[in-house]
Amino acid sequence: MARPTIADIAARAGVSKGAVSFALNGRPGVSEQTRARILAVADEMHWRPHSAARALGRAAPDAVGLVLSRPAQTLGVEPFFGELLSGLQAGLSTRGTALQLLIVDSLEAEIEVYRDWAAQQRVAGFVVLDLTVEDPRPAVLGELTVPSLVLGGPLEPSETLSYAWIDDAEAMLSAIDYLAALGHHDIVHVAGLEQFRHTQRRIAALESSRERLDLRCRSIPTDFSDTEGAAITRRLLASRERPTAIVYDSDVMAVAGLGVALEMGVDVPGEVSIVSFDDSLLTRLTHPALTALSRDTQAWGREIGELILRLVDEPGERVVHQHPTPTLVVRESTARVRRS
Repeated sequence: MARPTIADIAARAGVSKGAVSFALNGRPGVSEQTRARILAVADEMHWRPHSAARALGRAAPDAVGLVLSRPAQTLGVEPFFGELLSGLQAGLSTRGTALQLLIVDSLEAEIEVYRDWAAQQRVAGFVVLDLTVEDPRPAVLGELTVPSLVLGGPLEPSETLSYAWIDDAEAMLSAIDYLAALGHHDIVHVAGLEQFRHTQRRIAALESSRERLDLRCRSIPTDFSDTEGAAITRRLLASRERPTAIVYDSDVMAVAGLGVALEMGVDVPGEVSIVSFDDSLLTRLTHPALTALSRDTQAWGREIGELILRLVDEPGERVVHQHPTPTLVVRESTARVRRS
């Protein structure tokens, strides 16, 4: 007969695997009534902890967890994530700490992983990305009492986790001010996922510039993919009210947009200027090279690695760290508006 698993116990008890892990490991997170029911089911099924699982539990302090609920195909083509993960692992490696990475398909699944890993003591801390509006994760992680560091901020007053952030609004304003100085007043922002807080801050920054700079501007949310970036660019450039400048929230979308402009015979920067919010090698390999908001993403990742290790060493400490604001690097994809 096969050894019963935590999933088997969860199915029979009618609870989640995370709840079973909490009950079997004697950790808070379930009611005493639920704990008693789970333990009774485990006893009926003659469940015993696996020796390999116990060994993994003892190794927990040697890993930091990162769970991402973004499509794997999007992550695979975005240089930002490769550079961030490289820097993060470099920061952790100074102490011989590993990065345990898992990609899931929803915030709900991400939270379930946090509960499972905390209950099994698989990691010493968590790094959290892509805060959303009314995000449930800070509250859950606060209850789990595992050292956690959020990339993004500022957080709400009720959210007490440590965080490290970059001022997306200030960066966006610098790009918009530059385009306005070149005479651009019809500006479209091809944005990322609308539920992300950093997307909302960039949208708000553009909106705040509308009256101040007398702009005709708008933001169009996307899923960050090259496919949506290309499709939206094609629609914009085919419209009767074509913008004179487009700001993209990622370098992948900016490169896709440039490709569409070339395909349609639209001169860049003669007829439309292009700015990318991310500055990777991609932006420098195109022709024309793309004007971009630049930051050292690998250095940012290393800082994050060092900060989460600091929180692991001092679990009661709260850290708030601001990384330098991205700076605008002007290349060949932007120019003054042509006067007819």
